[in-house]
Amino acid sequence: MEEKDQQIQKIDQEREKKREIDLNVLFPEKGYDLNRLFPDEGTKRLLYELRRNKRDIDRFIKSLHVEEE
Repeated sequence: MEEKDQQIQKIDQEREKKREIDLNVLFPEKGYDLNRLFPDEGTKRLLYELRRNKRDIDRFIKSLHVEEE
């Protein structure tokens, strides 16, 4: 039973690593380490959602085929 618990903990740790957000990958144009600048996971998730929402909004605007005047 104890061995099973260890396996479950190991799987959970691997899943957590996969969920980690690397800000340097999200914003490659920046010249400094964003992960060190924003170490808090909540802030990282907020910036990730911001980037994703911006991308979704840009796609929506392009889908409208609106010409600029």
